[in-house]
Amino acid sequence: MDQLRRMAIFARVVDCGSMSAAARELEMTTSAVSQQIRALEQSTGVTLLHRSTRRLTLSEAGVGFYQGCAEMLAAAARAEQRLAELRDAPVGELRVAAPASFAGEHLAPALADLLRAHPRLQLRIFAGDERIDLIEARIDLAIRVGRLADSSLVARPLAQWPELLCAAPAYLAQFPSLKSPEDLSAVEGLVLTPLGEPQTIELSRGDEIRRVRFAGRIAGNNQQALLQFTRQGLGVSRQVETDVAADLASGRVMRVLPEWSLAPVGVWAITPQREAQPAKVRHAIEALRQYLAGRSPAAVLTPGGA
Repeated sequence: MDQLRRMAIFARVVDCGSMSAAARELEMTTSAVSQQIRALEQSTGVTLLHRSTRRLTLSEAGVGFYQGCAEMLAAAARAEQRLAELRDAPVGELRVAAPASFAGEHLAPALADLLRAHPRLQLRIFAGDERIDLIEARIDLAIRVGRLADSSLVARPLAQWPELLCAAPAYLAQFPSLKSPEDLSAVEGLVLTPLGEPQTIELSRGDEIRRVRFAGRIAGNNQQALLQFTRQGLGVSRQVETDVAADLASGRVMRVLPEWSLAPVGVWAITPQREAQPAKVRHAIEALRQYLAGRSPAAVLTPGGA
């Protein structure tokens, strides 16, 4: 490291034309600069500068060596500029992991304005309902919906979405006695496997809370696939209200036990680290937060870590 520092000082001496001018720029004494140049010449075994009372002149070896030192400083300056760009502006590749249904419906409208405003920002999407190793896959930002497992990752709350139990009208017609949470034991649950299998769900009505087992013969890791089975009348599934709003409005599916409520589902922005986030990550999180606020103003959480 001392040698690199001496090379940088040597390049500044050449650029400034004198040791005293370089010393002023580097906030060093002239004697300290001279000592560094002398140490550099001793370590390389060649004379780099010819000194006279009037001027400094590069030796033949010094000319070639200066070019290498200047290139080194230019590369360092470019590296610092690149870091500044990453810190201050959304540039580079943003690698985002999200559940398939969230990625398919929400990522484009949430991040479209950000991508339009910053043409040097690239986006790579990893869509899937299985958990991905953020470090191994070099993921900058992951969106997770639901419960969070304990980990060293940093979670920032974005929103809370109401979750409902849903079924097709024809399927519900087979269970006219379905009046209480305990009656769910008679129905086929369509189970989202990332939430765990089998599952216990908690329903509330006022101060009353019931916990019941929720299981069935159809399970999968994709929420949209389970919604399709729900529409086909093959069971009861847990669905985020925003995902089934059109189905509820059209009557294609109905809410099961409408007087009972499931706990809302958290939407989280997950990053490998809390501090020193690149601008691309900060801007993407804010774009997602604003988008979710526009969809459900009352359910969006304030910024902060979790």
